[in-house]
Amino acid sequence: MISKLYPRDQIKSYLIIDVVSIVFLFYIVLSSDSAPSLSGSLILLTAFLASFYIGLWFRDRYLLAAVLAGIATLTLIGMYIGPRILLFGFIFADMLGKSKSKWHIAIGIAAIALMFTIVPLKENDGLASLWSSILLPIMIIQMIFPIIVYIIRKTKNLQGRLDIANQQLEKYVQQEERQRIARDLHDTLGQTLTMIKLKSELAAKWVDKDPRQAKEELKDILATSRIALRQVRELVSEMKFISLASELEHSGKLLHTAGIELEIAEQGKPPLLSSVEETMIALSVREAMTNIVKHSQAKRCSVTLATVGHIYCVNITDDGVGLVEGKLGNGIQSMKERMQALHGTVMVSSSPHGGTTISLKLPLHHHGKGDPAS
Repeated sequence: MISKLYPRDQIKSYLIIDVVSIVFLFYIVLSSDSAPSLSGSLILLTAFLASFYIGLWFRDRYLLAAVLAGIATLTLIGMYIGPRILLFGFIFADMLGKSKSKWHIAIGIAAIALMFTIVPLKENDGLASLWSSILLPIMIIQMIFPIIVYIIRKTKNLQGRLDIANQQLEKYVQQEERQRIARDLHDTLGQTLTMIKLKSELAAKWVDKDPRQAKEELKDILATSRIALRQVRELVSEMKFISLASELEHSGKLLHTAGIELEIAEQGKPPLLSSVEETMIALSVREAMTNIVKHSQAKRCSVTLATVGHIYCVNITDDGVGLVEGKLGNGIQSMKERMQALHGTVMVSSSPHGGTTISLKLPLHHHGKGDPAS
């Protein structure tokens, strides 16, 4: 019901503030000795409410008209009660920032400046009261406020579009990957499985007539089955393997795009890792870099790769805002699950001087990428 009276998308952020502001405005106007008559005060307050309500629902020229009417109403009230009433200009300054037109915002800002010029003229010292009081910074803030709101809303809209584009791209990539897998399965396994089928039919025919020949066919089936199994392993390995070096290169480009400088230090010779181990570490690094871009507000990030005894260590450090108490997201949990699957560990800590450090530790088993266990 309330969403029909007040925009649903603004209820969470603005409803309480707007209600409190309007109650205070009504109280100040109706209790002031210098206010116009009761009927005049009610007319002005009604005009204020009408302007406010129209401004809630529109983002076009009607919003500009509502803002200008609201500022004019506040100007009239301020000429009776005094400059303190100009504090309520923030209501319309905020609305102005939600406009779709930069020209409308510019006109509204000019109206705010005019309001702060006209009302002090009623005072004994005229404009001197503006320049020598707190009204000046309030005026400046109200003039800047619409620009800030406009930029924030524009950024959110662009981020929303980017998220949608990323989702569509992800679906497209998944579709392409499915098609590639289907092609690989058809081209690689199709012929092998057809051979197994034919050999099985031959073995079934020879089993009674010539057991020796049937045995030879069964040997061929066994050999062909091993080939098929190797082909499946190769396909799975190709689909899942992610190189740590390529992931670090990709991370460098990602951080550079976000304005974050990446430094990579490799201490000693890198160990031989299985495909699964390297892929899990690469995915953990990817998750850490994504968190840095999204949440850290960092300017620099360093990655240190080192082998200490029989432990391969990957330390990722940034100079951002550090950890928020009690807020370890899904990305950290994903890293822990990946490393636990390899009997490794993940430690996340805040630096005393700001920033976050993520330490990945993997026990080494001394086998290479060709290990069947991979």
